[in-house]
Amino acid sequence: MLRIGPFEFPFPVVQAALSGYSDAPMRQIARQLGCPYAIHEVVLDKLVLQRGRLQREIFHIPADDHPVGGQLMGAEPTMFGEAAAVMAARGYDVIDINFGCPVRKVLGRCRGGFLLSEPRTAIEIVRRVRDAVPPVVPVTVKMRRGLDDSPESERKFFQIFDAALEVGVSGFTIHGRTVEQRYVGPSRWTFLEKLREYAPHVTLLGSGDLFTAEDAVRMLDQTGVNGVTVARGAIGNPWIFAEAQALLNGDPLPAPPSVAEQGLVIMRHFELCEALHGEDASRIMRKFGIKYSELHPFAADVKAAFIRAGRRVDWMAVMNEWYAPDRDWPPGVRRNGPGDLIAAGACA
Repeated sequence: MLRIGPFEFPFPVVQAALSGYSDAPMRQIARQLGCPYAIHEVVLDKLVLQRGRLQREIFHIPADDHPVGGQLMGAEPTMFGEAAAVMAARGYDVIDINFGCPVRKVLGRCRGGFLLSEPRTAIEIVRRVRDAVPPVVPVTVKMRRGLDDSPESERKFFQIFDAALEVGVSGFTIHGRTVEQRYVGPSRWTFLEKLREYAPHVTLLGSGDLFTAEDAVRMLDQTGVNGVTVARGAIGNPWIFAEAQALLNGDPLPAPPSVAEQGLVIMRHFELCEALHGEDASRIMRKFGIKYSELHPFAADVKAAFIRAGRRVDWMAVMNEWYAPDRDWPPGVRRNGPGDLIAAGACA
């Protein structure tokens, strides 16, 4: 049982916030395939407060997309608190604070993971957010295990962690890499074990190197965290949630989705994206198509076809050629690792 504030989830594998990816369509598809909780892609506090197309998209929360978390990033405590209040008022069930993004342009603007080096500012941000949103709205914090591997970075991590608990946060998502590591090298799950021992009664979710259902179950078993947040492993593979649930139930790992099953989900994803983004859907969905292609028995050909699909007619042609339900396709393929790296500039 995973609990975040008043919300209880019988299944502890959830979808992380993914910059450039986890909009409403991606979250809806994940939920349809077993994901109990998902977080909107990280957004800047100033964009939440700025009227326009981006603000409308941020506040697009379908009825079947609850409970949903809204992840915020910024550098100024007052604006951070104001944005959190607006997100809670506009329907986000949980407010998540990003102190983990390792992208250089984010760090250069004193946001995301940079704040792990500035405990005073980070703690004030948490305090402003907790004070700004109603008591019934949980506040959670996303952190990496430090700016780097130095003892000073670890000391600052625990300074922020302890203060956030005193302020009244409902839980933490902890990534086992440092900010300096970005996405290079292994995620240190032993740090999650250490944190579990340090704070045995705090809701902890683990993150880092979760690319398969087996990875998710292994992190739960090895570290003792309450839940795990799947990031890159969920892009183009929403079946990871049902697979993890089967393993946690003691059932065999389901067979990989057939090409016909993949096609149905991909088309549903495209339709949801088109309803939200209009003519931009084909461009936006290209990055998803590339990742979906990894599960196809002819992955290289399908990936190349999605790369070329810039218009709706191109997208339909790919689906008709490579996902035709009446063709006798070989079995689908299971993803066993990270595949292509996440797009440069994205936070997970």
